[in-house]
Amino acid sequence: MNNELLEALNILEQEKNISKDTLLEAIENSLLTACKNHFGKAENIRVIIDPETCEFHCYQDKTVVENVEDPVCEISLPNAQMIDTKYELGDVVAVEIQSKEFGRIATQNAKNVILQKIREEERKVIYDEYNSKEKDVVTGVVQRMIGKNVSINLGKADALLTENEQIKGEVFQPTERVKVYILEVKSTSKGPKILVSRTHPELVKRLFESEVAEVREGIVEIKSISREAGSRTKIAVWSNDPDVDPVGACVGLNGARVNAIVNELRGEKIDIVTWDENPAILIQNALSPAKVISVIADADDKSAKVVVPDYQLSLAIGKEGQNARLAARLTGFKIDIKSETQAREAGDFLDYENDYEDEEYYDDEEYADDEYVEEEYAEDSSEDDEE
Repeated sequence: MNNELLEALNILEQEKNISKDTLLEAIENSLLTACKNHFGKAENIRVIIDPETCEFHCYQDKTVVENVEDPVCEISLPNAQMIDTKYELGDVVAVEIQSKEFGRIATQNAKNVILQKIREEERKVIYDEYNSKEKDVVTGVVQRMIGKNVSINLGKADALLTENEQIKGEVFQPTERVKVYILEVKSTSKGPKILVSRTHPELVKRLFESEVAEVREGIVEIKSISREAGSRTKIAVWSNDPDVDPVGACVGLNGARVNAIVNELRGEKIDIVTWDENPAILIQNALSPAKVISVIADADDKSAKVVVPDYQLSLAIGKEGQNARLAARLTGFKIDIKSETQAREAGDFLDYENDYEDEEYYDDEEYADDEYVEEEYAEDSSEDDEE
């Protein structure tokens, strides 16, 4: 019996990751429960378990009295001296209880206590495991559709991908493997409730960490992310090593690294730009692929005025304003984009070319005056010679 119990505890410890000490505690509580059901109370019951052999004994402490009124707590002197002749009135005798004495109901209750404890510990172990993975990316297998939500098996527990956290237009097939971002893990009476996302910006960051060694090691930092899931993402990167190109490291040879992430996100476009402490340069980079003529950034007001060539205005703004919207989120600035013509008409654009022409005209005029002076001086000199 003890060997079988020991083997069962070892198997549970390995498969369910439940410690043997916890299981032994559950057995002790179950025996106390059985004694309480059998005797009506368990205040004077002691359970001793050897953790090495799983051998257990139950003892009932009884006081030696002359006349027994409560057989659960008291024992007569003759009966006590049958156990050991040294006992006298007033002594406490440890009377061993045989588990065979328990009735069917008491035994069933003890079994239920053990099973309940195992279930509780199993739920706790799973909760702790996935709670430690909160705000991280895991790979799961699509199980089934629950209305518009998707149930995804993560191995030891199922997660729920709600409609709001799904990429618009994305279709899942049963048994399909998919990477998800763990939003939140809640502890419930039925086990952990895990909520996951496919639209969270941090999903992209975690994918780059897994795909790009330089990001994972901290050589390249992802400073900021703005995302419209399923359509386009912009990320600003910075290198702590001057010899490492942050954009090139993220793109990879022939785009291998970024393409792996694009494929995981079902074709979502990713723009990778260089981070800069200077807001004007950062905004210029963030509006990529559009070319920028000038940026005037107000760091206090968190606003910026940007001028682009006329033919680049639609590219800078993007389809339905997407490029400008993502750039604004990436930089944290409110960006006002104008074409070169619009800026000139509004007086927001300094025409350096015209200023340069004016300056040249001024120089020519000054040079002409000098020539006039020289000619006048030459005429005066010739008149003096004639005299």
